[in-house]
Amino acid sequence: MSNSSSLTKFLLAFADTRELQLLHFSLFLGIYLAALLGNGLIITAVACDHRLHTPMYFFLLNLSLLDLGAISTTVPKSMANSLSDTRAISYLGCAVQLFFIISFLLAEYSLLTVMAYDRYVAICKPLHYETLMGSRACARMAAAAWGSGFLNGLLHTAKTFSIPLCKGNVLEQFFCDVPHILKLSCSDSYLGEVGLIAVSACLAFGCFIFIVLSYVQIFTAVLRIPSEQGRHKAFSMCLPHLAVVSLFLSTIVYASLKPPSLSSPTLDLVVTVLYTVVPPAVNPLIYSMRNKELKNALKKLIQ
Repeated sequence: MSNSSSLTKFLLAFADTRELQLLHFSLFLGIYLAALLGNGLIITAVACDHRLHTPMYFFLLNLSLLDLGAISTTVPKSMANSLSDTRAISYLGCAVQLFFIISFLLAEYSLLTVMAYDRYVAICKPLHYETLMGSRACARMAAAAWGSGFLNGLLHTAKTFSIPLCKGNVLEQFFCDVPHILKLSCSDSYLGEVGLIAVSACLAFGCFIFIVLSYVQIFTAVLRIPSEQGRHKAFSMCLPHLAVVSLFLSTIVYASLKPPSLSSPTLDLVVTVLYTVVPPAVNPLIYSMRNKELKNALKKLIQ
């Protein structure tokens, strides 16, 4: 199979029976609607309520946009395939899907790193918060997160689709991703993409270390706060972000580092759903559960 010709990739269906295909469609539809509703409400509330025009909520608005982008890249196509009983995706469609899923996921990870810095400055350097987290600084950091994600998406997509593919056209995944496309390569030219993945992994590890060090200093500062009310407020600011980071990273790390002996098409699908489909649906719930300001804005918006 030559990657220069007009090709059709095939996605692994969740089930072969019509009943299970419809069940898959219904489950994905429910999750997708929950993500659209939750993230849509957060975006609208932050945009419309002037009390939420702060750095923390500005970054939360960007996170919701990225979540909507990520889940909209994979889930609608998978639902359409189940509903129409097909596994096909065009060669161009596969490339576009790969570009956007990499871009949105890496931009989200960069944004979560920026949000950790925001929490660090708010708690550990409160007197310098307005100076360090001004509107221009926040806009630059958000733009850098989006830009780095889309630059990585472009590089990975261009490199992956420059590799000759000759081992069939079946991707054992419900969307196009790099590891499963590389399995179809017929030469050692995939080593260039592996090198690019290694560079991206090193940068991601650097972000992880930054997040960990930020929270070490945050928790050290919080435990020094004399009042219980002050400690509770500080923890309420940080725990939702920490929960989102933990959910995002734990599933990706498990998917990347799990032993081959534990690998199976079904398990790979479940793990992939956990880091591409579930977080966009549950992130709004995590952020709104312990946040009175956001709860009040959402209630006002709904009423």
